[in-house]
Amino acid sequence: MRGSDQQSGSLFCYVDLEARVRADHPLRAIRSIVDAALGRLDGEFAVLYSGIGRPSIAPERLLRALLLQAFYGLRSERQIVERLEFDLLFRWFVGLGIDDAAWDQTTFSKNRDRLLAGDIAAKFFAAVLADAKVKKLLSSEHFSVDGTLIEAFASMKSFRPRDGSGEPPAPGRNGTVDFHGETRSNETHASASDPDARLLRKGVGKEARLCFMGHALMENRNGLVVDACLTRADGHAERIAALAMIEPRADRPGRITLGADAGYDAEDFVNELRSLNVTPHVAAKARGSALDRRTTRHAGYAASLRVRKRIEEAFGWLKGAAGFARTRHRGRHRVGWQFTLTMAAYNLVRLPKLLAAAG
Repeated sequence: MRGSDQQSGSLFCYVDLEARVRADHPLRAIRSIVDAALGRLDGEFAVLYSGIGRPSIAPERLLRALLLQAFYGLRSERQIVERLEFDLLFRWFVGLGIDDAAWDQTTFSKNRDRLLAGDIAAKFFAAVLADAKVKKLLSSEHFSVDGTLIEAFASMKSFRPRDGSGEPPAPGRNGTVDFHGETRSNETHASASDPDARLLRKGVGKEARLCFMGHALMENRNGLVVDACLTRADGHAERIAALAMIEPRADRPGRITLGADAGYDAEDFVNELRSLNVTPHVAAKARGSALDRRTTRHAGYAASLRVRKRIEEAFGWLKGAAGFARTRHRGRHRVGWQFTLTMAAYNLVRLPKLLAAAG
């Protein structure tokens, strides 16, 4: 029999969100890991909020919503709130009931400074990896490192002389600027929109862009990111960040290895690794390499060069699925906070399958 297309409202609603999310949905396994990590940060949240006054939106819910932004590649926080209005799956993951009102998108802006001051992104990143089951998946001996450029939320038209001598863009929504014959560099110019952004090109023949540089340290057993940070973009940032991330893990009796591409094949970097008791499994340059047969003759060196390429999967997910090829914020600290949280989201996407395979 043909069903009726007539619509009518209901006086009462009996919707169980838990029953609406299928038992094998990937977000179920992810949320159990997220809830455990947020539980470890309860004391950190308590310090950030006053004990008196009107209750605010729970920081746990804000962080779950930002994780959904990374999982589904939502362009803005306004889109998160819009999805919370009608998407039962989003409501279930964040922790909103069917009758609870979604908050305004300005709530993220008002609370971001508080979460930024408490360095919550880095602490959440560490809390996920501190889980007893997750620890068993991590290697403590073999690592890989790499960096990637994150395009800044600033136009090239905003890159003007620091002394104020440059002419502003022509009037209008998208006024033209004549750069012909002008030599621009980070020493003489700065972005008026985001002063922390730097002009850099990835390689020979590539265009120069205003950007930041994101860095990730990966363990080689399962390819999980174990450390992440963001710096200003320059030619030495990758090696400086790599030393800062690997040094805490080198404080152990035995030697560890660090794989990297040929951009890290510099004599000062290789010598610094060896002084830290770290074996430099760096791809050797065709000419003038800082490595010799002491390192390259071992089978472990070739294995590290194969595995280190998996770190590109994290950067590919970051820029593709998570939509972080260009940042949504301005300022190194805000962009770095979001970069670290997005790297935590990458680990969360991969952990359920890894944990299931490990039994």
